[in-house]
Amino acid sequence: MRLIIAEKDKAARRIAEILSGGKVKTIKEGRARVYDIGVFDGEDTVVIPLSGHIVDVDFDKDFSSWKDSSLWDIVDANFVYKPSRRDIARLLEEYGKLAERVTIATDFDREGEAIGREALNIIRKVNPNVRVDRARFSAITPKDIKEAFKDENLYPLDENLADSADARREVDLAWGAVLTRFVSLTSGKLGRNFLSVGRVQTPTLALVVNCEKEIQAFKPKPYWVLSALLEKNSKFEAKYKKDKIWDKAELDGLLAKLDGAKEGVVTKVTKRSKKYSKPTPFNTNDFLRAAANIGVPPAKAMQIAENLYMSGYISYPRTDNTVYPKTIDFKSILHALEGSPEFGALARKILSQEEIVPSNGKKQSNDHPPIHPTGVAKKSSLDPASWKIYELVVRRFFATLATDAKLNVVKAEIEIDGVVFVANGQTIKDPGWLEFYTYSQTKENKLPELKERDVVKVLKIIHQEKQTQPPNRYTPASLLKEMEKLGLGTKSTRPTIIQKLLDRGYISGTRNYTPSSVAFKVIETLEKHAERITKPDMTAKLEEDMQRIADRKKRKRDVVEESKKLLREALKQLFDNQEAIKKEMREGIKEDRLKSKTLGPCKNCDGVLVIRVSKATGKRFAACSSYPDCNETWPLPQKGSVQPTGKICPQCGTPIIRVTVKKGKRKYTYQMCLDPNCPTKKDWGKENEG
Repeated sequence: MRLIIAEKDKAARRIAEILSGGKVKTIKEGRARVYDIGVFDGEDTVVIPLSGHIVDVDFDKDFSSWKDSSLWDIVDANFVYKPSRRDIARLLEEYGKLAERVTIATDFDREGEAIGREALNIIRKVNPNVRVDRARFSAITPKDIKEAFKDENLYPLDENLADSADARREVDLAWGAVLTRFVSLTSGKLGRNFLSVGRVQTPTLALVVNCEKEIQAFKPKPYWVLSALLEKNSKFEAKYKKDKIWDKAELDGLLAKLDGAKEGVVTKVTKRSKKYSKPTPFNTNDFLRAAANIGVPPAKAMQIAENLYMSGYISYPRTDNTVYPKTIDFKSILHALEGSPEFGALARKILSQEEIVPSNGKKQSNDHPPIHPTGVAKKSSLDPASWKIYELVVRRFFATLATDAKLNVVKAEIEIDGVVFVANGQTIKDPGWLEFYTYSQTKENKLPELKERDVVKVLKIIHQEKQTQPPNRYTPASLLKEMEKLGLGTKSTRPTIIQKLLDRGYISGTRNYTPSSVAFKVIETLEKHAERITKPDMTAKLEEDMQRIADRKKRKRDVVEESKKLLREALKQLFDNQEAIKKEMREGIKEDRLKSKTLGPCKNCDGVLVIRVSKATGKRFAACSSYPDCNETWPLPQKGSVQPTGKICPQCGTPIIRVTVKKGKRKYTYQMCLDPNCPTKKDWGKENEG
């Protein structure tokens, strides 16, 4: 018997269907499944799907108690690998006893190699001499799978790649357990709301917090911009040659010169053709940033991409590569996409080019190609978010095969009473790739036909006072980019790190990220007393070491021991400053609790409205903090979380709150004025009449 091990059920089912020609028998074993594909390549063959990692790495149960375990002992504790899915482990044992050959067909990357080895280790306990090989593929399409399972294309399992993934799991477990327990126990914040601290998570959170500090400390500086609304056959705008005027006296002098100006003279016109190069192919980081820019958060984008890959619609979404390998048959993919009602016309345009020359990025690797379409999806068969991601991948693929765009750029200098203004125009001569990749922000700005010594009419001189703006908050795309630059996490782990910060309530937002007051306190305290934990340097060094394991230049054991040495140093620093950390963290948490209970100002006095709970009824309500001097109270919704918005109702002057209610797996948020008799609530409770 031949046993094929796939990473997830969806992938296993598709591989089984391809290898069997659609003749698959599904055997259910509780929650687990086996796909019997009959005889393949002369052998009775079954495909067993895993569920990602089916083996957890943990410490011995002696360390399960947070309060009774020594953190120093945890640093040196042995790691224990034990099955987390006993049902799948039992299946592997049962079929493993009968197997003469095992083919690992998990995702070909560090994590996939480790997941495959987990299954293999279970099988080897009952069948130590089983023959093992490894199928590598970048797309789950009939062509790719059939090619990958030919005997001449099979490989041995890469133990070093698996070691690299397991090293990360062990290092992250040790750092996360020790730091999280220290900070949570010291601050007294235990239970559900413990304060998690991690090797990658904390430096990433520090980026968001320190950006927010820069915004808060920013002092705006005034400046002025000067422009002229002009006309020659059509209206157009020209800007003063300096982008910003910092001196008000300089502005006043210019306005005095221009007072009453009626005409301007074109003194110089420059025209040129500009090439606008097409984008490079998608690697994981570029894809996640592009997805974030169209409103799909990184973790969700990766989840969707994995599902599209397992359905055979796109190639493997975890790759560093931005150079297409020579083996990709572009015309075959384009001919397939010709049959798509949404993309057929665009595919034909690419095919009609004299030649198809793909763009290339700077990163090239030999594991997986850049992300590209491998199958034709129907819009009706995908949910809206999945279609959005599929369309993004298809359009990027088209853009990388299209021609460069060509722009006509015009720059005209116009003198008005001795003051020089500049008008910039841009038109698209040949859209090239812009026609396919509709996410580009390139816009046309047409100027009338201008030549030297032309006289233009001055319609208006415009001056505006502005202020310098604080730095932008991190967006999902910009945070991913900064993490990549600093070596924080990997292409696979970055989305989950950001999601963890959101789930823990350390940061919030979808378009940009704002840190919570607890996040501020955690980072401020750690930066003051154990700065190394918040900096990316150490984490980046460990990432490099893990890559060296994969490259056979370092041993897993040595890398884990080096990380433990760094962890001991960090823990010593924390214990040396434990009292100061305790005081600062507890004060910060107390402030945060007070802030979370404050809903806004009381309109009857100088107090604030805070959340109280009635001893008699157990119901919550809003009451003035100046009680008993002020008896102002308002009812509150009894379900969901209640948060302040910082807004005051324009109708009645009462604070507006935000209420979030969870129904099943979904959350619903609405805003409301605290006053139940407010005019804004006159239609509340009535049926919607359409």
